[in-house]
Amino acid sequence: MTDSPAPLADPHLRYGAVTEGPRDVVVLGSTGSIGTQAIDLVQRNPDRFRITALSAAGSQVGLLADQARQLGVRMVAVAREEAVPALREALRARYGKDPLPEILAGPDAATDLAASDCHTVLNGITGSIGLAPTLAALKAGRTLALANKESLIVGGPLVKALAKPGQIIPVDSEHAALFQALAGGTRADVRKLVVTASGGPFRGRTKAELAGVTREDALAHPTWAMGPVITVNSATLVNKGLEVIEAHLLYDIPFDRIEVVVHPQSYVHSMVEFTDGSTLAQATPPDMRGPIAIGIGWPERVPDAAPAFDWSKASTWEFFPLDTEAFPSVGLARQVGTLAGTAPAVFNAANEECVDAFLAGRLPFTGIVDTVAEVVAEHGTPASGTSLTLADVLEAENWARARARELAHAREKAQKKATAEARA
Repeated sequence: MTDSPAPLADPHLRYGAVTEGPRDVVVLGSTGSIGTQAIDLVQRNPDRFRITALSAAGSQVGLLADQARQLGVRMVAVAREEAVPALREALRARYGKDPLPEILAGPDAATDLAASDCHTVLNGITGSIGLAPTLAALKAGRTLALANKESLIVGGPLVKALAKPGQIIPVDSEHAALFQALAGGTRADVRKLVVTASGGPFRGRTKAELAGVTREDALAHPTWAMGPVITVNSATLVNKGLEVIEAHLLYDIPFDRIEVVVHPQSYVHSMVEFTDGSTLAQATPPDMRGPIAIGIGWPERVPDAAPAFDWSKASTWEFFPLDTEAFPSVGLARQVGTLAGTAPAVFNAANEECVDAFLAGRLPFTGIVDTVAEVVAEHGTPASGTSLTLADVLEAENWARARARELAHAREKAQKKATAEARA
C-alpha cells in the first residue's frame, strides 16, 4: 500500500483545531439506537460534550421533545413535516413558558442541521438518506462521526472528493475497531484487514435451511440490539458486505486484502494483520457506546464509555470461516464495490426494498439477496469516475428501488400460484 493519498479515516491524523471546554455535537438520528446511546454517553460526560441540535424522522416526537428539553438544544429537526404540530405540542408540554428550540422540518432538515455551527456531527441516520447530511457536514468543515455507512457506500466518490484528511471518524463497531488497531502501525506495514461477523441468528445453517426462516427468526440477533433493517441485514450478512465496501473506502485497502471471519461472541470487533505476521485486535463486550465515544471524542478516550471485560471469569472466543454458499451477500458486495460508481447505490437501495418486503411478509428470506443480485446484474455498467454526481446516485437508487419492488412482487405472485397449485 502506498503512503499517499491519505485514507478517509486515519487515526494518525487530527482534523480541526483543538477546542477548550465541552465539544459541541449535533446528533442526527437522535431517537434511534445510535442516537439514544450517544445521548446517554454525553449526559454522563458533560465536561467533554454538549449536544446543540437533534434530528429525527419524526415518528417519536415525545422522545425527541424529552431529549431536546434534557439537553437544552438550540434546534430540533424532523424529516416529516406533518410531525411538526405534534412535536411543537410535545415541546410546549415540556418547556412550559420557556422559549422553544428552533424547529426545522422536511427532507432537507437534517442536511441543514449537519451544516450548523458545531465541532462534530454524529450521523446516526439509517439508510442512504444520510448521504446529503454527510456531504453537508464535510462541506461545512465539521468533524464527521460516521455511523451511517450507507452514505459512504452509495456516495463514495462524492465523499472522497469533499473529506479532508482526518475529517471522518468511523462509528461502526467494526470500523472503529480497525481505526484503533491501525494506530498501532504505519500504512505501509498493513497486510490485510480482518472484519469480524457474529454470523447472525442463522450461523451454521445451509442455504436450504434458510428458505423457511421467519421475520421473528431473523430479528432475534444473538448479540446486538439494533433496529429491524440492520438486524435483518446482519442475518443475511448484507451488513457485512456493506462493511467490506466501507473498509475499502475508509482505509484505501484493496478488496483482496479485506477478509471476513465469523466470531459468534462479538467480542473482537475487527483486526489488522501487519506484514511481520502480527495481528492487532480491538476487543470489548458488545456495546456501541465505545465506538460512539471514539467517534465524537477522538483522539482522546472517554473513561468508562462502555463496560470492560471481567478477566477473572473464563470465556471462550471462537472464529470460523465465512460460509459463502449460504451467505453470498459478501461476495456480491465485493463485486459491486469493485464496479464502484453507482453499483453500490443500486446494491444498497435494492436491499432496503427487499428487506422491507421480507419484513412485510411479501418476500422469503433467501429471496432478499437473490433479488438484490438480479437487480445488480440488470444494472449493467454503472456511472462512475469523476463525472459521478449526487443526481446520478439518486437516479440509480430510484431505478433500483422500483426494479426491486417489481421483482419482489413477481416472486410473491409466483409463490402464491405455486402454493395454490400444490393445494389443488
